[in-house]
Amino acid sequence: MAKKKVLFICIHNGGRSQIAEALMNKICGNFFEAESAGLEPGTLNPLAVEVLRQEGIDISGKATRAVFDVFKSGKIFSHVITVCDETSAERCPIFGGVTKRLHWSFADPSKFEGTWEERVEKTREVRNQIEGKILEFCKENCC
Repeated sequence: MAKKKVLFICIHNGGRSQIAEALMNKICGNFFEAESAGLEPGTLNPLAVEVLRQEGIDISGKATRAVFDVFKSGKIFSHVITVCDETSAERCPIFGGVTKRLHWSFADPSKFEGTWEERVEKTREVRNQIEGKILEFCKENCC
């Protein structure tokens, strides 16, 4: 049975969507193949790298990429999930096929303030929220 493809989208593809892609592939990679992209690709957020490293996942070598490049590639996704604010999510392209579009809003780690440790803790909370949504998604859509 072929894996269903899932695309996670956020603004810069530097934090939330990268976390979601990595966790989806770790948690239910037997059923889903996750990718991520951004509306305005930026740089990989070191906070996302750190909180995933704490889970044994290394994304330090990942590049960010534009959602419109993914769109133009013609890939078909079973689910496109935006993990940014709703206003930004509305700017995402409509993917063809039988794509289900979902929106999960999470705080943006690039906007967190405080010491490194405080920002890591806030990003860890976002990671845990994303993980909870993915566990729920996998339970509802896997088997």
